[in-house]
Formats: sequence, C-alpha cells, structure tokens
Amino acid sequence: MRSAEILPLRPTASTVAVDYAGPFSAALLAPDSPAPALVTGPRGKRAEIRYNVYRNNVTVSLIGALSSIFPAVERITGPDFFRAMARFHVRETPPTSPLLFEYGRAFPDFIDRYEHAVNMPWLSDVARIERLWLDSYHAADAPILTAETLSSVPPERLGALVFTPHPATRLISSAHPAVTIFAANRSDGPVGRVENRPEEGLITRIDDEVTVHLLPPGNLVFLKALLDGENLTSAVGAALAAEPTFDLSGAIGEMIAAGAFSHVEMEASDVEPA
Repeated sequence: MRSAEILPLRPTASTVAVDYAGPFSAALLAPDSPAPALVTGPRGKRAEIRYNVYRNNVTVSLIGALSSIFPAVERITGPDFFRAMARFHVRETPPTSPLLFEYGRAFPDFIDRYEHAVNMPWLSDVARIERLWLDSYHAADAPILTAETLSSVPPERLGALVFTPHPATRLISSAHPAVTIFAANRSDGPVGRVENRPEEGLITRIDDEVTVHLLPPGNLVFLKALLDGENLTSAVGAALAAEPTFDLSGAIGEMIAAGAFSHVEMEASDVEPA
C-alpha cells in the first residue's frame, strides 16, 4: 500500500481574495509604503500611480467622515488644523466597520494625545459630546415617558419606581465647559467668552431631534442612578449626597421634557401580590 500523500491545496477564489486584500488594505493608510507588488494594471504592469490615487481618496473620505461627525471641533480648530489632526488619526486608526458613521469613536482619545491640541484641553470632551450626539441620533426608536404616566402612580409608591432609559439617552461629564462650547460651535452665530468650569450634560432625542441639555448640580448623579436601574428613592439619596441643593422636582420635570426615559415599572419587591 502506498503511503498517503499530502498534496498542497490549490488556492481557491476566497483564499486568493484574502491574500490580496490583506496587503492591499494594509498599505492604504501608510503613505510612505510602496504599492503592494500584487497590485497591477489591466496588462499586468505595476499600478503604483493608480494605487496612490486610490489611497489618497480613501484618506480624504475618512477625513471627510470625521469632519461630518465632529463639525464643532472643526469650527473650533479651523479646517486646516482639523484636516491635519484627522489625517494623523486616520493613519493610526483604520475603520473597523463599513458604516462611516461608526468611524471616529477613538477620535476624542486621540485628541487627548495630540500634541498640537494641548492648549485646548476641553476639545476632546467637545468631540465626545459630538460622538454621543451621533449615537443618540442613530439609536433605536422607543416611546417617551410622559408626565401623565408618572402622575398616575400613587405618591406613596413613587419611591419604588424603576425607570427604563430611552435608547437615545446619553450622559456626559467634563472638567471643562464642554457643553457650552459644543452648543456655541454647532451654530453659525458668534462665540463669546466662556467661564472655565466643569459641566455635565444630558443628550436625548425626541422623534428625529437630538438635544444636549446642560444639567444643574446633582442631576447627573440622579440620572446615572436611574439609568443604572436604581429606584427613585435610591437615586434621590445619591443626588442629595453629591449635591445638598439638588432640586428633585426640577430634575424630574427636565428628564420628562427631554424624553430621557421610555417607561417605568414598580420595583419587584414592591409589587402587590395578585
């Protein structure tokens, strides 16, 4: 009996595609690297010029995507500064999704490391708000909790309510006046002086309109507790511990008007037996 032979596999279309795609894509965001040897023109000749044109178009497209996602950052820095910063980010961070609106999640952290932005310490938080704004815009639809729903709950049972967040709800906390700077630079009006102080914000969406709300002291702690699934009594306690002047009625009124939650239910331990 002849011993079995181990024959080399003939490359299939899929393996050829993988072998081609790897070197092709790896060099796209490396402008100093030569075009991959396997990139050829219609007659089998090297196609470095064609590849470089395509490479430039990819970079320009990704910079354009960042410009669309972070318009306030671009307005603050100016187009030339923004394009230079974005180009470095593109080369460092290739996209991982075919959906361009998913790109740029690492951009705020990149800004923190970008040496030419050190004199704008609030810039990365403005970028974080813009990224949250876009995530809120693309979040799933859901009903909005109304004041009428809350008013139907007996007062003695309000403390046991657990709130379900609307899918579009996001929170932001900044050591800088990032919410005010964001709002000022998402419009065409003039930007005045901004007091340097920490700010906290709530991002929500009603229908197709995303809104960023500047939160009073204590409100972020309160909302975060509710978003984490704590009942109303626990959330109020956390807010008062963080900020003794916390205004409960004002906080509830704002979160209802903003559409931050979808619905409420009674905590399981407080549900009356049938």
